[in-house]
Amino acid sequence: MIKHIFYSITLLLFVSILPCNAQEWFLDIEEAKTESEINGKPILLVFQGSDWCSPCIKLEKEVWQTKEFQSYASDHLVLLQADFPRRKKNALSSERQRHNNHLAEKYNHNGIFPFVVLLSPKGEVIGETGYKNISAQEYIDHLMEMTKS
Repeated sequence: MIKHIFYSITLLLFVSILPCNAQEWFLDIEEAKTESEINGKPILLVFQGSDWCSPCIKLEKEVWQTKEFQSYASDHLVLLQADFPRRKKNALSSERQRHNNHLAEKYNHNGIFPFVVLLSPKGEVIGETGYKNISAQEYIDHLMEMTKS
């Protein structure tokens, strides 16, 4: 009986760890640049309003959260998120808000949401896009076209 409980607990812990293998989103551009330089991958910077922007929420569900995109991203991209929530319960720290505002001043002058920017390891713009009503694979293809230029 104890052996069965041990195996059950071990299996439960293993299964709960699996989702953590998806690539994490960086919140700091300097960390993303370092990761990008080390691994030779472009940075995918996403400006989003996670609690108010309908197209942002759709992009999250239809593309970013798919296994297809996560698999592609882990091999080809460094993910960087700049969120601009509006609800008090989702408020960012003042330091995080300043950081995101600085990113917006540099890369999102027009305040578009969602706004997706591909960056070189040095932070130079490679391409820009936003929400598109297409499949995750089509979005991946779209990103791949931008990185070929």
